[in-house]
Amino acid sequence: MRGIAATVLSIGLVCAPARAADLAKVESYRAQHEAAIIGQLDELVRLKSVAASPEGLAATAARLANLLKARGFDVSLLHAEKGPPVVLGSYKSPGAKHTAMFYAHYDGQPVTPSQWSSDPFSPLMRSGMLGDGLQTIDWKKTKPPFNPEWRFFGRGAADDKSSIVAFLTAWDALKATGGKPSVNIKVLWEGEEESGSPHLEQVLKNHSDLMRADLWLIGDGPVHQSRSPTLYFGARGSLSLEATIYGPLRALHDGHYGNWAPNPAAMAAELIAQLRDSEGRILVPGFGDDVRPLTDAERAAIARLPKVEGSLSREFGIGRSEGKEGLTASTMRPALNIRGLRSGQVGSEAANAIPVDASVSIDFRLVPDQTPPKVRTKTEAFLKAKGWTLVTEAPDLATRLAHPRIIHLKWGGGYPALRSDMTTPAAKAVIAAAGAAAGKPVTILPMMGASVPIYLFDDRFKVPVIGLPITNHDNNQHAANENLRLRNLWDAVGLYAAMMSNLSW
Repeated sequence: MRGIAATVLSIGLVCAPARAADLAKVESYRAQHEAAIIGQLDELVRLKSVAASPEGLAATAARLANLLKARGFDVSLLHAEKGPPVVLGSYKSPGAKHTAMFYAHYDGQPVTPSQWSSDPFSPLMRSGMLGDGLQTIDWKKTKPPFNPEWRFFGRGAADDKSSIVAFLTAWDALKATGGKPSVNIKVLWEGEEESGSPHLEQVLKNHSDLMRADLWLIGDGPVHQSRSPTLYFGARGSLSLEATIYGPLRALHDGHYGNWAPNPAAMAAELIAQLRDSEGRILVPGFGDDVRPLTDAERAAIARLPKVEGSLSREFGIGRSEGKEGLTASTMRPALNIRGLRSGQVGSEAANAIPVDASVSIDFRLVPDQTPPKVRTKTEAFLKAKGWTLVTEAPDLATRLAHPRIIHLKWGGGYPALRSDMTTPAAKAVIAAAGAAAGKPVTILPMMGASVPIYLFDDRFKVPVIGLPITNHDNNQHAANENLRLRNLWDAVGLYAAMMSNLSW
């Protein structure tokens, strides 16, 4: 731990003074162009780049391609047989020995407008998070500098259009202030990450030569909950499961048939208790057999993290945590999350009846070296051993009469996790550049708890894959009222400029 920390710190301290003037110029440029930067983000958020709007995805890709072309990039729109375009841009820097690929996604999660406090595609600036005393700001009529605690609300504002705007602004700042990229730069912006990137692997395969780089930088995810500038070196994998449990053919009066006819809601609760305990431990035998242990460097990075559990407990209103190892350490192990339950009705709509079925929606988070096929095999074997009959379609009467516990399983595609080596020359260069931008050593996460299909880049290109998260941890990504704290965007401009101009290994 001591050796790694000393190395990271010494690199940052050596690099920062020599390059402080360049990054100071970038910051000055950023401060003089706040309204234009927000205007760029406002324009992109207004484009409905969600899976339900193929035309919105296509329009967003076309706009991003034009923004890169206007900045001197060679640009291609790449397509698989299906799916929205992948925007690929490239810029060759004279004398550069290495190439850095900057990745982000331009699609956003689906929206339920009724859950939002405003139109998700008509972004608003507000004085803070939703709550008492909140004010809506007409930023177009407000003279900068803007309050860095203001929040910009809209779908995709944080996840990931802010990263795209930070990249574009950093590029503009370098050009305006005489800075030059120290690496060749490539850009890959995809439009179906929120759908699991089902066609990205095919695009990578078809265009591998165009996408070769010495380093992939991932512009996705929030910074550490302490608000410290952050890098991450991997992400958990993901696998989804929709399970349906069957009860009687029709709803039955629970006075006449309760305690006799099996209740699928109760069976669903039994299923969950079989799969995980109250501390989040997965009870499937052998589930963790393939888990790769953390390295000394990774354990040391976790030990250095600021403590945020107490403040988060107050923020979230929770009186306990699952497990005792702390937030980040808990995200280093596999997880089985119950993301939804449905059976019968509640409240004023409840009926004194045994429901006909129950649905359980499950989200597995995987860690290296687990794979979706092995997780599926182990889970199904466990359920069979517990007396469940697994079916792939709704059971007929003969099946219902022959088996006491029937469950229909519908698995999602899923993908594995990735943890990159934190000690490579490229990794040290990224840590040093990020430290120069922040003016201090940055927070390092061995692996982000969320999932991004970055394993694809490692599988195909075998180069370091490192995350550049920029958004606030309370940005409501994937939920209503997604927002971006302005200070996070301002800091991101300096981070991206450092990655373009200060990388050297």
